[in-house]
Amino acid sequence: MPESLPDTAYVRISSGRFDPSELATVEAMNTKISAYLIPAIQRLPGLIHFYAGLSPEGQIVNVSVWDSGDHARQLDDLKEMAVDARRDAEAAGVTFLPPIVNYPITWNI
Repeated sequence: MPESLPDTAYVRISSGRFDPSELATVEAMNTKISAYLIPAIQRLPGLIHFYAGLSPEGQIVNVSVWDSGDHARQLDDLKEMAVDARRDAEAAGVTFLPPIVNYPITWNI
């Protein structure tokens, strides 16, 4: 049965790449930033889900589900995300792929 989401729900996707030989470094960075990102993101209104993933092939992704587009865009200005996590990720060799996109959700299963 599909999850019940508000008609105004959005999914936000950001992604990046890194040298696969640096996977251990990126995994360590990902663990480090989760310590300060999780509480900061949890304080934001409208969060439904947040997923962070790393691929051994050298890709990183953040996928979040929000109750509205305005709430999804809060991450654009969240210091812990826009400044701190970006700094730490880039220091670990991650290159972010623009743009970050917020999509209205049209269906789900």
